[in-house]
Amino acid sequence: MNALNRIAALIAKEFRHLGRDRRTLAVVLALPVLQMILFAYAISFDVKNVSTVVIDQDRTPASAAYLRSYSSSDFFRVVGNADSLADVDRVFDHNLARIAVVVPAGFGHHLAAGEQAAVAVYLDGSEPTAARVGQAFATALNQAYGQRVTIDWADRQGLDVTSAGQLEPRVRTWYNPEKRSSDFLIPGLMVVIIMVVAVQQTAVSLVREREQGTDEQLAISPLAGWELMIGKLAPWTLLAFAELAAVTAVGMGFFGLPLRGSLGVLALGAALFVFCSLGLGLVISAVAPTLESANMLGLLLSILPAFILSGFAFPLDSIPGWLQAVSWLFPARFMVTISRGVFLKGAGFGELWTDLAALAGYAVIVIVVAVLLTARRRR
Repeated sequence: MNALNRIAALIAKEFRHLGRDRRTLAVVLALPVLQMILFAYAISFDVKNVSTVVIDQDRTPASAAYLRSYSSSDFFRVVGNADSLADVDRVFDHNLARIAVVVPAGFGHHLAAGEQAAVAVYLDGSEPTAARVGQAFATALNQAYGQRVTIDWADRQGLDVTSAGQLEPRVRTWYNPEKRSSDFLIPGLMVVIIMVVAVQQTAVSLVREREQGTDEQLAISPLAGWELMIGKLAPWTLLAFAELAAVTAVGMGFFGLPLRGSLGVLALGAALFVFCSLGLGLVISAVAPTLESANMLGLLLSILPAFILSGFAFPLDSIPGWLQAVSWLFPARFMVTISRGVFLKGAGFGELWTDLAALAGYAVIVIVVAVLLTARRRR
């Protein structure tokens, strides 16, 4: 019996084992699709309709016109009025609003006299993202409103401001012009889901063999260490590709994710990434003494790096330098770059070859390590 026959026999054995445990197989196939749908809907960095209360202490047509500019904005959602500054603490403490806008007395008088009128915008900093974006929107809104007030005052004075030089910025967003969070998140979310499932399932593979006693049969078989690894990897590789195809179809069909780059580059990157993830799972399976410890290590080395150290949710430039160095130890970092490059930027092999090479090197190293650790344990 040659090596190919031995590997084919082991693959057939793995598929028969999966076929007997149909519940686990159904969960493995269906869970990534459900996670994709739930996470894509639940996770969003789009900040809009932020609850806002207004306090009008001036009560003039000018103050009412100013506060209407908040109501007409897509970012601010005016949910009520308050009477005094003392109400701001109560509103924030009870989570009734995230922003409070205060127009002090004398606002209208100062505008009519051509003087500078002050307003106060208070932000609930318990949600930093909403607070930062709210500050930016409030600043932009007040600048725009101030320009309109200046032009109106100049018209009343009979001054011609049309001849004055003006700056007109024209901002264009590439790759994601609508700035949708789903277009940013879904390519990375695919990577996270596949890595978690692949690592977690293969992490318990060899441990389950040991606990069921079938590991001894494999040890006395003529299977070489590399043949065992290939036989273990092949079934889960096919399942991982099926899962990747399913979550890609969901991303493009349900959420309108564009595919602008080369499908071949994406498939190559996905294949290398799957080998990396499965190899990492086999390393865990070779060193974990029990099924419980294999599960714990699988979760620790898949979920945390995939979420935090891959650039999926947070730019890697914003984390400390030593954590950026640690991120190179996990394949999700490279696959997130490949996935977003292909889906959003239309990138090809010329732009992504360094990440593809890193995944290829990682796959070779981690599978060799898994073979050596498994052989050492069998001895």
